[in-house]
Amino acid sequence: MAVVYGAVSGGVEMLEFEGTAIAEGLLDDVTEIMTASGLGEEWQAILTGWASESPSGGRHFRVRVEGAPVRGNTKLASRLARPEEYTPEEKQRLAEKPGSRIVRVQIETRGEGGYGLVEPSCGTVHATGRPYLRLSGGPSTIPTIAATVMDSIHEICRMVDDLPKAEVPKAAPRQMPPLPEGGLRPGEDYERRADWQEILDGIFRPVITRGSTTYWGWADGQGGVKATTGRDPAADRLFVFTTSSEFASEVPYSKFGAYALLNHGGSHKAAAAELRRRGFGSEPTRRRLNVASSPQHFTDGSSALDAAPEHEETPDGIPHLRAVPDKPELDITNEADGIDGILALMAAGRLPDLYKRSSGPCWVYRDDNDDPVVQQLGTDNLRAYLADHVTTYTVKRDQDGVPTEERELLMPKSCGTILGRKDWALPPLRGVVTSPVIRPDGTLLKDPGYDQSTGLYLEPRVPVRRLQPTVTTESLQKAKDIVLAQVLADFPFVSASDRAHYLASLLTPILRPYFHGPTPMFVITATSPGSGKSLLKDIFKYAYGIADTAWPENDTELRKSITTQLYTTGQPVVVFDNLPNGHVLKSSVLSALLTNEHWGDRILGATGKVTMRNDRLWLVTGNSLRTSADNGRRVFWVRLDPDCPDPDQRDGFTIGDLRPWLRANASTLVAALVTFVRAWLAADAPLVRIRKGDYSEWASMMAGLLGFLGVDGFNADQDKARDQDDELQEWTAFLEMWRERFNDQPMQVGTVITGLPEHVPRLRDGELPSAKQLGHWLKAREGRYFGTHRVVRMYDAHRKQNLWRVDLHASQGAGTHDA
Repeated sequence: MAVVYGAVSGGVEMLEFEGTAIAEGLLDDVTEIMTASGLGEEWQAILTGWASESPSGGRHFRVRVEGAPVRGNTKLASRLARPEEYTPEEKQRLAEKPGSRIVRVQIETRGEGGYGLVEPSCGTVHATGRPYLRLSGGPSTIPTIAATVMDSIHEICRMVDDLPKAEVPKAAPRQMPPLPEGGLRPGEDYERRADWQEILDGIFRPVITRGSTTYWGWADGQGGVKATTGRDPAADRLFVFTTSSEFASEVPYSKFGAYALLNHGGSHKAAAAELRRRGFGSEPTRRRLNVASSPQHFTDGSSALDAAPEHEETPDGIPHLRAVPDKPELDITNEADGIDGILALMAAGRLPDLYKRSSGPCWVYRDDNDDPVVQQLGTDNLRAYLADHVTTYTVKRDQDGVPTEERELLMPKSCGTILGRKDWALPPLRGVVTSPVIRPDGTLLKDPGYDQSTGLYLEPRVPVRRLQPTVTTESLQKAKDIVLAQVLADFPFVSASDRAHYLASLLTPILRPYFHGPTPMFVITATSPGSGKSLLKDIFKYAYGIADTAWPENDTELRKSITTQLYTTGQPVVVFDNLPNGHVLKSSVLSALLTNEHWGDRILGATGKVTMRNDRLWLVTGNSLRTSADNGRRVFWVRLDPDCPDPDQRDGFTIGDLRPWLRANASTLVAALVTFVRAWLAADAPLVRIRKGDYSEWASMMAGLLGFLGVDGFNADQDKARDQDDELQEWTAFLEMWRERFNDQPMQVGTVITGLPEHVPRLRDGELPSAKQLGHWLKAREGRYFGTHRVVRMYDAHRKQNLWRVDLHASQGAGTHDA
């Protein structure tokens, strides 16, 4: 005889305790837990309702579930079978599959779709042949219990489940190999020392303890038992049966796993770090990295054949000791810590030869031509630099859990993060100089390398000669003899002003940090090839080094060329060499360069704009060069005229061949130029005030310095300089003829063209401009004086057109044009 459970029987469910569960006292354990968790009344109703005994000694209890459908058959508690309980079939299965689990169900339900035999069934219905017996009640005494209460009863029954649960790393970290010398990890130490009540405080409270197992309920006392601990003394784990807590249900948690979940969001790494800070765990002995000796300067190995050098000794016999900075070591196991460590080394000044500009970190090196170059660091550059200057490593643990340092370079993305900052704790690089220079405070910068006070990097083009503490009259006279009586003696300067201007250009790199503002461009021009232009340029090359470049085809290429020179090269002098014969220097880009202290442009391959100091001396060379009106006042002329045929065949010079002399004596020349400047400073740096627009500060300083040296002619060629300005001459003559022909009468543009066809400025192809074109030219020059004349616009309201007249400066009489 059987009963079908579920909806067909009115929502009845059977709760079955197997015979082994009864024999092992599991029913008594559950009863005690039910009572302790506040379910004693409902549980007693179940036990005294319709209760039967199975032939194996088990117990069957029936319950009518109210408020929800009856669930299907469910196993609530089981355990592994003991060897003596194995059946022949189970023994065979274990022999074939040794890892198989043989399970004995202890508590289960019969619900929707299930059925169960009832008394007085007997005989062959059970293997033992024994009958089913009624212990109490019957169908009419089945208790009715709410579905929510039955859920709690099921949870408590699950608590006595004794099947081993698979542990997950998140809840219970996997067992690690023991540390050497009995060391303990923070989590292992916490497992030993921590108490569950401390860990679960505020979440669960202990309800009852049976043997080693403690049953836990909500901390507020509501509801029944929700969790257990201590069921396996060898591996004390927390099992939570409710789904309403922070813990995953029916997942075993170690004490460390529970602590990590409750306090660090499940992060074992963060939990271990905090526990170590609180004193848990022992500090393992780290296997340190074997650091190679610091790299030495490059050698080809031939020094191995030399005799062993003797130690340098001081006068008192003690060996001379040299300070060698140690190579810092940095743990980069954690990327963020590694980046912070590099930034800290920057701030501490422990990264030598690394500087910063507005665009990022950089270094200075010499190229194949022995010229200084400023290298803006990319990701690979910074990574290579750090590989040479910082011993970076990661800490890895071997199979025994021992931390070991392993050499590792900083990751490229970490280098990119460092370069992506807006600022760096590095010395600012404000420029590269190739000779001793005067600081803004008037002192001499002469020691190679980085100068902290100015941000300049001295990379000498030639060895810096030892200078006397003070400049004597004899040393100044000797310097004059070297520069004026030897080096510059035989150049065919047109006038004294040309020699003075060239000497001013030679002295400008030494004085450049001493003054503010831009410097003019120096135009070295000659009447014919072979006059000495290249020699004058080469004096700069041997003394300071030059960035030699061709004149670009258009303003776009000129801008790129200027940016390249300012951004990457370190030479203080930039030369546009060998311009075409008769070339006219007419460029808005050149005008902007020569009137600004800073230069801004976009770097090729980058989206951002950089701003650089315009601290170079700009030179151009060529034959019969001219300027436009815009650039005429921005240049100083150095004119050569040998006044002979085949000037390259001249001979009998004071210095027979200047280039070999410069190769051997460039340091002497630089020392002489420095002596000029030092002597002038020692005499309180006298100035001669000169009005020269943007260049007034520089010009006043140079006029004073050259006057102190007894060199005449500086800025004395203004009239002749205007003769080099084609546009100025053309427009001066045009306006003079206009004034003479039409006096001060307002004129239409077309009338001017018709009346002065021989004097109107021409187009590039030599043709006369149209009235519209000449009108645009007049608008661009309105109000500007050409000589003593200027053009003025007047609007004719009646004809609704512009009329033009030429005014004469008030200081001039009416006068007429002198043909």
